[in-house]
Amino acid sequence: MALPHSRFHARLGTFRQLEIFVKFAETGSISQTAHDLHLAQPSVSIQLKKLAENLDIPLIEQVGRKLYLTAAGQELYQSSKEIFDTVGRLESRLASLSGLQAGLLKLSVVTTSKYFFPHLLGPFCETYPNIEVSFNIGNRNSMIGRLRENKDDFYVFSHPPEDMDLETFEFVKNPLVVVAPAGHRLAGKKDISFAELKDDPFIMREPGSGTRFALERYLMETGHTINEKMTIESNEAIKHSVMSNLGIAVLSVHTLSLTTSDDFIILDVQDFPLQHQWYLVYLKSKQLSDVASTFIQFLQAEGGELVADLLSSSIAKGYLDK
Repeated sequence: MALPHSRFHARLGTFRQLEIFVKFAETGSISQTAHDLHLAQPSVSIQLKKLAENLDIPLIEQVGRKLYLTAAGQELYQSSKEIFDTVGRLESRLASLSGLQAGLLKLSVVTTSKYFFPHLLGPFCETYPNIEVSFNIGNRNSMIGRLRENKDDFYVFSHPPEDMDLETFEFVKNPLVVVAPAGHRLAGKKDISFAELKDDPFIMREPGSGTRFALERYLMETGHTINEKMTIESNEAIKHSVMSNLGIAVLSVHTLSLTTSDDFIILDVQDFPLQHQWYLVYLKSKQLSDVASTFIQFLQAEGGELVADLLSSSIAKGYLDK
């Protein structure tokens, strides 16, 4: 016989227990949960045990040395996330009713957008000082994983996944250019054919990167080939490798915001810059909080101009206008 709702609510545990459980579900580790929540490991274990005892059903099982959620644990994890999302929206709405914009904005962005996105958050946080921001950075594949699990308010992609029902909002251009050492043999030449670069060593981002995804799509569509010399997971390391004459690379102009012509050059290559956009993305089924809606309005009004100002003193100046 099903329990009356009031009795079940009493057994569901405290918000703190649910917070600990959600963190464990996302990390799969007692020690990492304790570290992230600034708790002792025994405290985490005790709270998880109490929660399972209250519900009278196993939430976690051990297989070998690893801990996994049971089917009941998976159900509780999904429901707990919905509870916290609802509480967050309530906090935001109550703050709005009192005339105070407050709450938590959760953002996850692909690696390349870290070069400009903090410059958008700075003015936003100055305008809305009572809004807290959670900011997560990773490559395209890791961001897709977070998006599937609906962990954040918004995600920033240059190539949003096409197999999900999404709301997408274009907010700034993301041109990709070919960069080379300052003394490259084609420096100063106009209208370079991409075929002229086929023997140059190319330095590439890792599989799963949006920049690599864009270049591989271009190569597939045009039939061009490259001499892939190195794979590096960091845009900064790629830039230093180019400056050290280890090869050439395709990078977003946003990675060049603090770069001058003394470091390296942008080659004038046919078909380049590859024109792409940065998108703010969220699941179509998601109910946006007032804080999230406020952030979209801010990007619409201020985003493009703030990013253009950031590039104005670099070798990428003017590329957002092409």
